[in-house]
Amino acid sequence: MSKAKPCETVRVVVRCRPFSTREEGAKCENILDIDDKLGQITIRNPRATSDEPLKVFTFNSVYGWRSKQNDIYDDAVRPLVESVLQGFNGTIFAYGQTGTGKTYTMQGVSNDPERRGVIPNSFQHIFTLISRTQNQKYLVRSSYLEIYQEEIRDLLCKDNNKKLELKESPDFGIYVKDLSSVVTKNAAEIGHVMNIGNQSRSVGFTNMNERSSRSHAIFVVTVECSEMGPDGEDHIRVGKLNMVDLAGSERQSKTGAKGKRLKEAAKINLSLSALGNVISALVDGKSTHVPYRDSKLTRLLQDSLGGNARTVMIATVGPSHKNFGETLATLRYASRTKKIKNKPRINEDPKDALLRKFQEEIARLKAQLEERGMLAKERRRRRDSKRLSRSLAWMEEDDSNICGKESEMNHCTNDVPKVSISQGSSEKLKHLNEKRKSLEDMHWDQDALVKIIEKYKAMESKLLVGGKTIIDHTNEQQKMLERKRQEIAEQIRREREIQQQMMLQEEETLEMRETFSSMQQEVELKTKKLKRMYAKVQLLKGEMRDIIDEHVTTRQELEETQTELTRELKFLLIENFIPPEEKNKIINRLDFDSEEDQWRLWPVLPYVAQKCSSTYLTNIWKKH
Repeated sequence: MSKAKPCETVRVVVRCRPFSTREEGAKCENILDIDDKLGQITIRNPRATSDEPLKVFTFNSVYGWRSKQNDIYDDAVRPLVESVLQGFNGTIFAYGQTGTGKTYTMQGVSNDPERRGVIPNSFQHIFTLISRTQNQKYLVRSSYLEIYQEEIRDLLCKDNNKKLELKESPDFGIYVKDLSSVVTKNAAEIGHVMNIGNQSRSVGFTNMNERSSRSHAIFVVTVECSEMGPDGEDHIRVGKLNMVDLAGSERQSKTGAKGKRLKEAAKINLSLSALGNVISALVDGKSTHVPYRDSKLTRLLQDSLGGNARTVMIATVGPSHKNFGETLATLRYASRTKKIKNKPRINEDPKDALLRKFQEEIARLKAQLEERGMLAKERRRRRDSKRLSRSLAWMEEDDSNICGKESEMNHCTNDVPKVSISQGSSEKLKHLNEKRKSLEDMHWDQDALVKIIEKYKAMESKLLVGGKTIIDHTNEQQKMLERKRQEIAEQIRREREIQQQMMLQEEETLEMRETFSSMQQEVELKTKKLKRMYAKVQLLKGEMRDIIDEHVTTRQELEETQTELTRELKFLLIENFIPPEEKNKIINRLDFDSEEDQWRLWPVLPYVAQKCSSTYLTNIWKKH
């Protein structure tokens, strides 16, 4: 991939799921028309009149319900993952109504190569790219978190209920304090990490989806690369890949959410609304403030939206006419996101690089091993010299004994053996003590050496060396086929972009080349142009009406949710803070007035009730 431009827009891909079994049974009508060659999707309002113009949206890529997982990965995600290994930050996030296939697109079926989602495919891709590099060292680590009801939870921690804090540092940027990180060496290990985290994710049943994601999940893969530079020193590049599976936007009237599910939906819609406000502020050039701090989701994605990252958005929609409002809102959301401009750059020699710490620790352990080896050699040399000097002393002693043998025969023979025995035994005891001490030192040295070697090997095994550590099982023919497939995908992307640019410039080109042979011809051409402009005006007016209707519907939905949550809060207060006998007294004093359609709370004293008028009782009820 070529070097990044100063600014590049967010790449947006739209995917339409097939009809569900429930929708097929209800004989739902298809409202979407997909043109994958031009990257256009057309949506039709089922309640609109025949003369109302259709709404057409253009994106980088559009995929229908027959699309495959590998097609989406090769087109939208593969270039992004390759740039992460070059040191860029990358983000992939799926957005859409609940039940439209976001989790399937992001995760899919890990055991099936044909149905693997974006995240498992990226795992395989990362380690395959590492295995094909030369003279580079890599460290790959992963983290997994979820934002559940505006609380950050670590999915890889034993205590999943622990709330983590979001911090900001001038050196490290925005990060989650105490978030666990796991160093992985291959695709199987990192896949195991994701499976462990998925077991702790918050999911639940709704009328729209049996296993609806009730939280925003973010899987983070950090790839650190060390390479020798022209100056002869190691330089480190760090790329971070954020793979985000957003919870689906939903309406309480369709999902039937109540109780806990209703609270979850309220928090989900609130964070998605904050994300929409951030996108609108970034697209609108007049906004001087971007509300990143309105939610933890937007705070974590601050670099991905208008910052230092390359971003891909996968918008998922459904074809049924019953979900027209949600599908249109998703397409508008994605269309605004396409206009966001990021400024990606390569992250070189960052302060928080773990790979440098690994290399420094490995170098320290290696120096210790070499030092231990030198010390062991010195001890062996000293022991050998002591043995040699001791043997020489014994040889001299034997010679003196032989020379003085005749003179010793004249002395008392009983005293000499005792003295010689005592001297020999003391020499032997001294020799045994030295030998025991040297053995103890040798055992201590061996234990320390074994511990250092084990630590050294464990740390070195976590470093991946391109072309050596990982065995690439694909042969040269498979590599060539993969390269050709990438070239074809890149060519299709370029052709689609050229066609979209030609469509945008077509009207301007026609206006520049227009020549009129008569006044009548000029009138006819300008009349056609006026009709086209009038149709555009009508389309914009229709858009305005739709946006107003959507805003009113969303507000009504929020008001209903607020009313339901307030009602549940009142019940909780009554159940937990009012004694049962007092609650029964209040219930006995309640009376429903069918004429005025309201409840009345009668006074405690009977004589007061006789003196009170109906108006006074109504006022009492209103105050309560």
